[in-house]
Amino acid sequence: MAAEIHSRPQSRRPVLLSKVEGHQDAVSAALLIPKEDGVITAGEDRTIRVWLKRDSGQYWPSIYHTMASPCSAMAYHHDSRRIFVGQDNGAIMEFHISEDFNKMNFVKTYPAHQNRVSAITFCLASEWLISTGHDKCISWMCTRSGSMLGRHYFTSWASCLQYDHETQHAFVGDYSGQITLLKLEQNTCSVITTLKGHEGSITSLWWDPVQRLLFSGASDHSIIMWDIGGRKGRTLLLQGHHDKVQAICYIQLARQLVSCSADGGIAVWNMDISREEAPQWLESDSCQKCEQPFFWNIKQMWDTKTIGLRQHHCRKCGQAVCGKCSTKRSSYPIMGFEFQVRVCDSCFESIKDEDRTSLATFHEGKHNISHMSMDISRGLMVTCGSDRIVKIWDMTPVVGCSLATGFSSR
Repeated sequence: MAAEIHSRPQSRRPVLLSKVEGHQDAVSAALLIPKEDGVITAGEDRTIRVWLKRDSGQYWPSIYHTMASPCSAMAYHHDSRRIFVGQDNGAIMEFHISEDFNKMNFVKTYPAHQNRVSAITFCLASEWLISTGHDKCISWMCTRSGSMLGRHYFTSWASCLQYDHETQHAFVGDYSGQITLLKLEQNTCSVITTLKGHEGSITSLWWDPVQRLLFSGASDHSIIMWDIGGRKGRTLLLQGHHDKVQAICYIQLARQLVSCSADGGIAVWNMDISREEAPQWLESDSCQKCEQPFFWNIKQMWDTKTIGLRQHHCRKCGQAVCGKCSTKRSSYPIMGFEFQVRVCDSCFESIKDEDRTSLATFHEGKHNISHMSMDISRGLMVTCGSDRIVKIWDMTPVVGCSLATGFSSR
């Protein structure tokens, strides 16, 4: 069922420690059990499994539980050993896991949604179970009574969720590419603001309550950092993936951002430097360099007896330019552009060779990644996806291993 991967650590690369195989369909979620050599998985094959590492070095299922509907999301609270599993039918089921992780007892069912559950968060202090679903809503329920406290609806599928336990603010990403910030109350909620910046559906969110930073990944292959706590409301764009960004995790102590994409790409971004905010794209009826008209500028085309040109934008200065004035391409990592992007000729001349030095490391997970979770204290990461394989990684060679970052040697 499971195979141990013997891999020697290589400098600055994630080390694949183990592969866990056994699910008959896509694995929706996988979580590392804190302080244990174990992982909890939930899959589209309607099973929840707890895998423990045996003396042989292999992971074997100590718990195998079949649900009524495919499992779509999961949350685990280690101190109380409570696990919440969201399903395709909209219900969330709560279980309690025994101390030896060999038995799982059913607690109750929460009728949270009318459609597939996309994300779950449990707050012990308030005993709230907060979730989002493909019925276009966020719901919060009381785990003591099992009753619904409140719901809020969006215009499209709610795809991901982050929650600030102290302030009771919820961040909800949806399929329209919008992120809504809500303040949840006992039986009501208020919309604080909406964040718009992505050109595709929001696929993942990460909230850092210490620095008050929100990170969002989307199907447009990009990541945006939103400075929620800063008065400037600064946003940083990060582009380095070739496919939709499926999962993100910000390691606050190390100032590193880990992201995974559907094509198996794993990126580690250095956020411990002063980055530049990408400019807003400027609009113009003619090239802001040579003043030639764009193709919709009929009057200037008529007056100058010229054919209109196609409009482009320089990624560095944001100016509207024609193709002749933006013949060059360049990476510009300090602005988040790890790939070569279109820049105007004058901006290209201003970019020095050292400005093109990458500020991220890129690695190959070698499997489809739809979900990722990290145990930051140990520097471990687990990835899973539609290929039914769960991989456990040692990320300390990439993100650092020292007392300063909070990691301890394994």
